Amino acid sequence: MYRTNNCGELNSSFVDQEVKLSGWVNKIRTKGFIIWIDLRDRYGITQLVFDKERTDTSVFEAANKLGREFVIEVDGKVIKRKDFNKNISTGEIEILVSNLKILNSSITPPFTLEDQTDGGDELRMKFRYLDLRREPIKANLIFRNKLSLEVRNYLSDNGFLDIETPYLIKSTPEGARDFVVPSRMHPEHYYALPQSPQIFKQLIMIGGLDKYYQIVKCFRDEDLRADRQPEFTQIDCEMSFVNESDVLKQFEGLILHLLKKFGKPVNNSFPKLTYKDALENYGSDKPDLRFDIKINEITDTVKGKNFNIFDNAEYIGCLVLPEKAELSRKEIDNLTEWVKRPQIGANGILWIKNSGDNSIKSSFDKFFTSDDLKSLIKNLGSKSGDLILIMAGTKKETLEHLGTLRLEIGKRYDYINYDLFCPAWITAFPLFEYDDEEKKFKSTHHPFTSPNEESLELLNSNPENVIANAYDLVLNGNEIGGGSIRIHDYNIQMKIFEILGMSKKEYESQFGFLIEALKYGAPPHGGIAFGLDRLAAVLNNKDVIRDFIAFPKNNSGKDLMIDAPARLTKDQLKDMTKK
Repeated sequence: MYRTNNCGELNSSFVDQEVKLSGWVNKIRTKGFIIWIDLRDRYGITQLVFDKERTDTSVFEAANKLGREFVIEVDGKVIKRKDFNKNISTGEIEILVSNLKILNSSITPPFTLEDQTDGGDELRMKFRYLDLRREPIKANLIFRNKLSLEVRNYLSDNGFLDIETPYLIKSTPEGARDFVVPSRMHPEHYYALPQSPQIFKQLIMIGGLDKYYQIVKCFRDEDLRADRQPEFTQIDCEMSFVNESDVLKQFEGLILHLLKKFGKPVNNSFPKLTYKDALENYGSDKPDLRFDIKINEITDTVKGKNFNIFDNAEYIGCLVLPEKAELSRKEIDNLTEWVKRPQIGANGILWIKNSGDNSIKSSFDKFFTSDDLKSLIKNLGSKSGDLILIMAGTKKETLEHLGTLRLEIGKRYDYINYDLFCPAWITAFPLFEYDDEEKKFKSTHHPFTSPNEESLELLNSNPENVIANAYDLVLNGNEIGGGSIRIHDYNIQMKIFEILGMSKKEYESQFGFLIEALKYGAPPHGGIAFGLDRLAAVLNNKDVIRDFIAFPKNNSGKDLMIDAPARLTKDQLKDMTKK
């Protein structure tokens, strides 16, 4: 037996007991005749003490030879500490060591294994097994485990069945690029790794198993960023005999359960915003509702004053910043330079300072009279002390720029309440997007999303105006889940393929098995999928999902630890091409 207790459970109730502990040497402090060692394992840290007067000489000498990250086993007596350490659960006690055994030595780690480490991202990913020993990463993975368990318990209690679907499937041209896997037994034929279990969960509904879920790996060969990985974990769900309201109600319940379980303050209401309203009010289809600043359109109000920036713009919008009229010109210029960065690409920012006492200044005073500015401020409901930031251009780009600026302002000037968790549903997405380059319609989500009933008649006349029975769940500015009511009618599915410009040969080749299944009494059904990695990060107010993944890839899609992807040997490649 290597241990009677772990390094996180001992307290004053264990005083005078003999115990055995095993773990890693976290810190060593020496004061000549006495040595203190922090012993660490998954559960916490316990202080060990080696005293020249009370410890056997050989044991004391062995302790003097220890280094950081040595793996050791100790026997000793639990004694009370003179100085209580409130920062650790074992801070009331320490172990007076009577016996020490080195289980394994360690070379010096390439970075410090502390909460605040000196190791950069790339170095820590190369030595990820060492990074896992750090408290923040360990805590993230423990949280993810608890989150996953709560999801399973909730869905199981609500009648959902955990059903596995295949990893080696057929490539289809929808969505992101597929990762492909060559087949040795079928030369020049390839499997694809699933971007999601979409078609299989629909087939499960047709099979009569009316509530399905799966916590499943998905794979997308797409450009990466902080909240994306080439392989990620999805909470995938589907239900039969449901409409949009049924799905929203069911999964509001899941999110409320998780927020309450993990002690996150939240209102029980889940506001519903249409896709159009989200873009026009927040400049984003995943708005952060933790602060109340909205975009205001002022296009008609400010045109016609011989100011070309306004007169030549398709759209003019603004943000009203409470109590920021005192911002200096330098601070406003800094914001202007920020939006001009290539990552955003805006032309600039115009401004109005409503300082009260009839003191109103703007960056375009020579084109607008004092009465013009007062009228504009009145229409906006602006109060004394407000700063108004204005952007102009095409509607789509200007709303995106204002949305990005809104988030930066929320962070920079502390408008965001980071203690809040504000979920919302985004609904009424367009079913199709028109691709100007390819001169054809594409599915906004995927070709199995149902149009809403009010839009059905537009499929023949105005496909661009068809509204989807689709919905996203956003939380604090992050899309954490998305889904739709699916097409269960064979004829409507055929019509969608026709609008997408797919030939009979194309859709039968790619989706023939689903098309055939729809002829055998498919029930009305719909579902949703949540990103487990992203959900874990958002619930902890973090932006980087890889800190919640045991062995993530870097921003180039590489695993620096195992050096993947890697080339195959000639023999391996030969196997792939044998006929």
